Amino acid sequence: KEIGVHAIRGGTIVGEHTVIFAGEDEIIEITHKALSKKIFAVGALKCAEFIKGKQARLYTMEDIFQ
Repeated sequence: KEIGVHAIRGGTIVGEHTVIFAGEDEIIEITHKALSKKIFAVGALKCAEFIKGKQARLYTMEDIFQ
């Protein structure tokens, strides 16, 4: 009944994220690997386009994808 979090940075790894669901005698993993920093820049630009001209308030990813 605990959630463990672990972070490792090294080498030229740009972004690798894995969510692990570990049960009794089984493990399910979901992994995302970013192969360049370009994908992060593309996302940042999309968010900037979304926020341009909007009122100051807290927005969520749900707002962006509507």
